[in-house]
Amino acid sequence: MRILLVEDEPRVAHFVAKGLRERSYAVDVAGDGETALYQTEINFYDIIILDVMLPGRDGFEVCRELRELGVKTPVLMLTARDAVDDRVEGLDSGADDYLIKPFDFKELLARVRALLRRAQELRPAVLRVADLTLNTASHTASRAGKRVELTAKEYALLEYFALHPGRLLGREEIAEHVWDENFDPMSNVIDVYVRRLRKKVDEGFDRPLIHTRRGSGYILSAQGVDEDVE
Repeated sequence: MRILLVEDEPRVAHFVAKGLRERSYAVDVAGDGETALYQTEINFYDIIILDVMLPGRDGFEVCRELRELGVKTPVLMLTARDAVDDRVEGLDSGADDYLIKPFDFKELLARVRALLRRAQELRPAVLRVADLTLNTASHTASRAGKRVELTAKEYALLEYFALHPGRLLGREEIAEHVWDENFDPMSNVIDVYVRRLRKKVDEGFDRPLIHTRRGSGYILSAQGVDEDVE
């Protein structure tokens, strides 16, 4: 899942982005409202974490403009202003949830998960493709009951595959959802990670689940696919 974090305080932005990335989320960071609006024009995000107190246009104004532009991405608003009127203004401006600073990072994660489930029509807590099982809360995976040890990015890629079983996923689409704005489209990093997943998920099993269609992308499927080249 790809997240836009809009936070002008570098220390807070670093802390939140680091924690989210360690839990398999791809995170872009914007330090002001104008940059945030531009980022939403050129990238797709699964959720926006938006601070209220921003230089120039504040979070309320940014959220209202996002909604006026037709952006339906869930917005979690962060603020140190805990007055009821402030919370009401945030929700009325189009925010989906509100979290008051200082906050426990575990609560932030829980609210992010809740918004993502709501946005994806109650995404199941457990994803299954054949004998492969993913727990979307703990970010763990197993095959045939045996734990598959994955890095955060490997898990993020495998979860994206599992959310779209049997569908051909191109490299551009994968990059948009699993990597952040620092992704180099000319690199072979996606191919490298897919090879790592093949080794961890398919090696030792008679039936491979991860398939490659030459020049097009990848498919996670229990069934064989045409033009599988690896």
